[in-house]
Amino acid sequence: MTTTTEADGAAGPDGPTAPAASRGGTDSTGGTDAAGAAGAAGIAGTAGSPFALSHLDALESEAVHIFREVAGEFERPVILFSGGKDSIVMLHLALKAFAPAAVPFALLHVDTGHNFPEVLDFRDRTVAEHGLRLHVASVQEFIDAGRLRERPDGTRNPLQTVPLLDAIERNRFDAVFGGGRRDEEKARAKERVFSLRDEFGGWNPRRQRPELWQLYNGRHSPGEHVRVFPLSNWTELDVWQYIAREKIELPAIYYAHEREVFARNGMWLAPGAWGGPKDGERTETRRVRYRTVGDMSCTGAVDSGADTIEAVIAEIAASRLTERGATRADDKLSEAAMEDRKREGYF
Repeated sequence: MTTTTEADGAAGPDGPTAPAASRGGTDSTGGTDAAGAAGAAGIAGTAGSPFALSHLDALESEAVHIFREVAGEFERPVILFSGGKDSIVMLHLALKAFAPAAVPFALLHVDTGHNFPEVLDFRDRTVAEHGLRLHVASVQEFIDAGRLRERPDGTRNPLQTVPLLDAIERNRFDAVFGGGRRDEEKARAKERVFSLRDEFGGWNPRRQRPELWQLYNGRHSPGEHVRVFPLSNWTELDVWQYIAREKIELPAIYYAHEREVFARNGMWLAPGAWGGPKDGERTETRRVRYRTVGDMSCTGAVDSGADTIEAVIAEIAASRLTERGATRADDKLSEAAMEDRKREGYF
């Protein structure tokens, strides 16, 4: 499925340019210009300087640089976009990186068929608003064609790998942007910003390259591709603080709301066609929100009264569990569950 409308990117500055007075110089006596010295110190990032970048500005600048670097190094990049908060922030950064021009990449979503309807609606509205091209790789189509088999537990998250690799090969994508962050999970903490994948889409930690001084190596052999993670150095709290600063719209599912859920393995799951609840599992209405969204069969809600961005930020700041550790059942299958899937080609 491909959706195409006219592009409408959001403008964003590249950052302030230091005035002439802030660049180092000498006065008529040959001494160092005080304003020039202060400016040079500010550009270097001295705390309290009017030219020092804030924490969020530095993260934004790094991500914008990564997007532009990929545009210069690769021929057919694509952005993984599900309508979740990390992919929404990633798209927002891409719009800033290339404004006022259109984003030069298509979007790709691997649809499990068990996604939250609110998130899919938001995805489609965003694509239409910015005039972007969306490729949808459907897990259901692969099941119908006999290329995949439904799992006994009903979850389809592990089934996303084959449709993803098929879409990458079919469309000849050589760089794939993902919203993974190092704070989410142990295997993701091992990722480089540019993560080389072999001709089968597999990830080998021993083949990853050093990335000193933000120098990124995108070289790859025919059939290989690179996964790119512009949010690698962000935390969940950074993401939410940036959403608040930039006034980025999110699906309402991220804020506290009344929802029918049932308990399983210490998590509140949403009932649905994927096979929940089972016999003996009772649904109830609770006030919850989602810290992360994915396949309904393995994404849990958390009890919460945080119905504003400020309340969500306060809640996250007090939490001692990562969003995936608290709400993703598929990551609890084993200690190495995520790493095993990444070696097979998963995000």
